[in-house]
Amino acid sequence: MSEDNYLRLIAASFPTVRAVITELINLNVILNLPKGTEHFVSDVHGEHEAFQHIMNNCSGVIREKVDSVFAGQLTDEQKSELCTLIYYPLKKIELLNDNHAIDEHWYLEVLDQLIALCKILASKYTRAKVRRALPKEYSYIIDELLHSNIDGDRSQKRYHQKILESIVGTGSAEDFVVELSRLIKILAVDKLHIVGDIYDRGPNPDKVMDTLMSCHNTDIQWGNHDILWMGAAAGSEACAAAAIRNNVAARNYTFLESGYGISLRPLALFAEITYPHEESLEAAIVKAISIILFKLEGQIIHRNPQFSMRDRSMMEKINYSDCTVSAEGRLFRLNENDFVTVDPASPNELTPEEKRVVEHLRASFVNSRPLREHINFLYQNGTIYKRYNYNLLYHGCIPLHPDGSFASLELNGQSLSGKALLDEFEAIARKVYFERRSDHTQYYLDCMWYLWCGRLSPLFGRSKMATFERLFLPDPSMQFEEKNAYYHLCGDESVCIRILREFGMFSEYSRIINGHVPVRVSDGESPVKANGRLLVIDGGFCKAYQKTTGIAGYTLVYSSHGMRILSHRPFQGVEAAIENNDDIVSHSDLIETGVQRVLIMDTDAGNEIADKIFTLTKLLEAYKQGIIIPKASQK
Repeated sequence: MSEDNYLRLIAASFPTVRAVITELINLNVILNLPKGTEHFVSDVHGEHEAFQHIMNNCSGVIREKVDSVFAGQLTDEQKSELCTLIYYPLKKIELLNDNHAIDEHWYLEVLDQLIALCKILASKYTRAKVRRALPKEYSYIIDELLHSNIDGDRSQKRYHQKILESIVGTGSAEDFVVELSRLIKILAVDKLHIVGDIYDRGPNPDKVMDTLMSCHNTDIQWGNHDILWMGAAAGSEACAAAAIRNNVAARNYTFLESGYGISLRPLALFAEITYPHEESLEAAIVKAISIILFKLEGQIIHRNPQFSMRDRSMMEKINYSDCTVSAEGRLFRLNENDFVTVDPASPNELTPEEKRVVEHLRASFVNSRPLREHINFLYQNGTIYKRYNYNLLYHGCIPLHPDGSFASLELNGQSLSGKALLDEFEAIARKVYFERRSDHTQYYLDCMWYLWCGRLSPLFGRSKMATFERLFLPDPSMQFEEKNAYYHLCGDESVCIRILREFGMFSEYSRIINGHVPVRVSDGESPVKANGRLLVIDGGFCKAYQKTTGIAGYTLVYSSHGMRILSHRPFQGVEAAIENNDDIVSHSDLIETGVQRVLIMDTDAGNEIADKIFTLTKLLEAYKQGIIIPKASQK
C-alpha cells in the first residue's frame, strides 16, 4: 500500500485538521506521563487465599502509598486498619458493624482518606483512562471528588464536603467505600503478569482463575501445569490422567467436582474393585490412575519416536515375573507386585474397564463449561513467552546443551531451537484447541503432553518426570529429576544476553523474568542472577514448597521509580487479616532505580504512540499541502 493510500485510511478516523492536532497533543501528553506499575507473580499453584491477598495489597504498593500519604496524620495501627479496609471492604465493614464501630463520622473520614489515595494514584494517568476505570453508576460523582481542589478554594472544599455528606445521607456510603477500594487497586497496578503455573498442588486453582478474569489488565505466560490442563481440555487422555493424578495425590481434588463438574466416581469405583488391598480409597485411586497414565504415556512415546523418550515407556521395562525394572542401565526391585491390569505381552494397552474410565475423564474435561471458560481465558491472554518493556518473560527455560548452545527438537518435520522452538510449540497449542478435527489432532495432543513433561520442553526443563520412580522405586537417587543445562548456565550473564538477543532484545536494560524452579532462600540462593540479567520469582507460593524455600513466594514490582523484588512470609489467612489487620510481611530488595522516572515514552506503549505521532504528523502535513483534503475544507 502506498503512503498516500495509507494516510487516506487514517484520515477516516481523523477527518479534520483540528482532529489531528487534538490527537497529537493528547499523544504527546501521554508520552510524558510516568509508566504504569507492573506486577509480576509466578507459580501460584492454586493457593487462592494468599494469591488474592497479594492481588489486594499489590505486593505492598498500597501500604507504601498509605504510609506516604498519611505520614504524620495516622498511627501505624490506623494505617493498617485502612489498608485492610481497602483489601477486604465488605468483610471489614461487616466486622466493624458487628462491633458497633461505624457511624456517619467514620464514613465521612474514611471516604475522605480513600479519595486522597485515589488522587495520588490517578496522577500518573490521563483523566480519560481514570474515567474508564470508574464504576458506571458513580462515575460522575467520583470524578468530581477526584478533581475538586480542597487545598485552595474554600468553596471547592465546601462542595467536596457536601458531596461526601450526601453520599452518607443517602445510605450509599458502603457502596462508595467498596468502589473506591476497587479503584485504588486498579490504579495501583496498571499491568499484571502471571509467569506460569496457576494449576495443581493447591486447593483452588479455579478460584485463582476467577480472580484473574476479574483483573483489568492481565497477561499469562503458560507454565507446564497450565499446559497440562489446556491439553486435558483439548481432549488429551494422558493430560487428563496426569491432572487427576496430581490433584488426588496432593489431596486437593474437591474443586474438580465443585468447580469444574469433573466426577471421580467412575475412577473411584474402578479403583476400589481393582485394588482392594490398598490402605485407603485415595491410595487405590492414585494407584489406578497412575497405571493408566503410565500406559497412555507409553503409547505417546511409541507414536512419536522423534521425542527420543523410549527410555520413559516404563510399563514395558518391568519384568512382571520377578517384579524388577530396568532403568538407566540398572536393575531395581519394585516396592510392590500388584499389576493386575497389565498384560506383560502388551503392557501399554488399557483394559476395557480402564478405557471406560479414561473416556469418562476425557469427556468430563472437554465438556466442562466452567473449565472451558477458564481455558479460553488462558488462550486469549496467554502465550509461551512475552516481550514487554524490555523484559523477556517465560515460565520454564530455553533448552540448552551443556556447552550453552540451543538444544533442538524435531517438530512437524523441522529441527527447531530457541525462539523458533517456542513459536512452534505455541502454534501447536493453539491448533490443538481451536482445530480439533484436524488430521494432525492426535499429534498435537501428544505435543501438549510433551510440553508438560518432555525432556526438551521449554515449560518443564528436566530429564524426566519421576512419577513412576516416586511411586514404585524406593531408591532416592532414581527420584532425582536432573535439570536442563539452562539452569546451570543461566547465572552466566553472557548466556542470558545470548538468549535475550535470540528473542530480538538488545537493550542493556533487558532482563529475563523466570518462574518454575523455586529459589532455595534457606540455602542462601538469590533470585537475582547473571548480574541482574535474570530474575527468578518462584519462591514457594505453594505451601508444599515453603519448608524447602524458607519463604512464601517472590513477586516483582516495576514502577516508574524502578524495579523491586519482594520476598513474602506465609499468609496467615483472611480471618486474621480482617480481624487483626494482619498483612503478608514482605521484604523488598531494589533491583534497579534511575535518576529520572521511567516515562511512557520509554516503554513499548511509548514506541507505539511514537509511531502514531509520526503517522499523524505526516497526515497533518498532507492536509496542509492539499495532498489530502480535510473534511472541513471539502465543498
